[in-house]
Amino acid sequence: MSSNVLAEYQAQRAALIHDDRSLRREYSRAHLWSDKEIEADKIVRRIRTHEAETIWKEDHPSVPHPFPGMEFLTGKSIIMRTRLFEILSKMPKGALLHAHLDATVNAEYLLELAFKHPAFHVRVHEPLTASNLTTNLPEFRALPQDQFSDVGCLTDASYALGSWVSLHNARDSFAQELGGKEGFDKWVVGAMTINPAEAYGTHNTITKIWQKFGSTFITSTGLIRFEPVFAEYIRQFFRSSIEDGISYVEARINFLYKHMYGADGQENVPHREWLVMFDRVLNEVRGEMAQQGRANEFIGARIIYSTIRFITPEELEWYLEDCIALKKEFPHLIAGFDLVGDENVLKPLIYYAEPLLRFQRRQKEEGVDIPFIFHAGETLGDGTEADVNLYDAILLGTKRIGHGYSLVKHPKLIETCRNKGIAVEVCPISNEILRLTSSMPMHPLPILLNYGVPVALCSDDPAVFGNMGLTYDYYQVLAASELTGLNTLGALARDSIEFSTLEKEEKERALVCWEQRWGEFIDYVVALKE
Repeated sequence: MSSNVLAEYQAQRAALIHDDRSLRREYSRAHLWSDKEIEADKIVRRIRTHEAETIWKEDHPSVPHPFPGMEFLTGKSIIMRTRLFEILSKMPKGALLHAHLDATVNAEYLLELAFKHPAFHVRVHEPLTASNLTTNLPEFRALPQDQFSDVGCLTDASYALGSWVSLHNARDSFAQELGGKEGFDKWVVGAMTINPAEAYGTHNTITKIWQKFGSTFITSTGLIRFEPVFAEYIRQFFRSSIEDGISYVEARINFLYKHMYGADGQENVPHREWLVMFDRVLNEVRGEMAQQGRANEFIGARIIYSTIRFITPEELEWYLEDCIALKKEFPHLIAGFDLVGDENVLKPLIYYAEPLLRFQRRQKEEGVDIPFIFHAGETLGDGTEADVNLYDAILLGTKRIGHGYSLVKHPKLIETCRNKGIAVEVCPISNEILRLTSSMPMHPLPILLNYGVPVALCSDDPAVFGNMGLTYDYYQVLAASELTGLNTLGALARDSIEFSTLEKEEKERALVCWEQRWGEFIDYVVALKE
């Protein structure tokens, strides 16, 4: 074979690869990459290759058959030992666009908050035993002072099932055979999180893991839906996000309950006061950052008003009107509207078509703009109601798609998302733990990236999964793909701001701040000794 023939083939090959990869969004800015960005990308790729051949091939007694992008809960201990993780922890990640507020703060921290308030009580409806600790869930509530309980022990044989026990008494008297005080903490935290044995063993199907997943919210809601805790919970969410390089968040808040419990133990705090608290804490954290000379590290936060897709269309009408009222009073806070919950078993979007269409008309009447930001396609189904939610989400004008896991099965919808700029909020670790995929190499994210669909990486419910912030999700995506590099992650972070609901001027400021921090991060990477 002549050298000319081989050279021609090589040229054709390079051209085909270039044409194929040119659809990826980071390639639209490739001509703007600085020499430092190109060098930093090479450094990170070399570190990734080295660690794939070293730390990921070592023997780990507690982690059989490790590999980059493996199931997160099993591989987390290895991930945290890598240089790649250390590097990404310092990366400015832009916006977090898909996170459910009631699963964004470390469960241990939430329990610590609860212990500060004597109003908190706990009860169970079955006797606690070593064999049922993982399924016998604690129920929490903040009680009015005149209802404080003097019941001394939750685990004593004399305990009357369903009776409230003060949180401190319950912990102090927790049976030694169940672990004593440490056993109490482990029991409560375990009820609010998913562990490897559950995700990959006892609950290793979509149906079973969603049952466990749903139960974590049943437990944590009793602690979060208390006015004094709610404010501090929001504060910790903001602070921990900032420390992980997140500069802006759009948090989904579940407004299903029409009131939360006030400091007096009465269920009397309406939705309006939830936003007042959110706004107050937001301004306080902004003030903290300004005092520290770090104002550019936190642009702010907004709320995606959410309720659960098991309510009736008639019930939804109330929430939609409530959302409009809140938007009129807090236009800077309400970012959009969503329906949440397990798409595989709850109601599809088409079930709510009439009130949702009326909602759009009502917005025009009231002079507000509340975009839909729908969960859709969080499923393995092909043609199921959950999968078909994608069609309705797009027809209803969704600004972004939450999860969109099954989107890759729909070429026309992929084209629509690319052409109309409908970003997909991809939650890699959430998808894996909730058993849509077994590992990151099996995740459909590269298909979306290769087709040029805008994507924002998100953590979804980090308090439940243990993927606090965004560093873990960024790591899993980078570690599992040879094509994805540091500049890919940079494009994803940039797009998270670009496809946020920030107003034009706010968005421009956020992008300028991010670009500055990105430049500093690139300098840090280039200065590394490999």
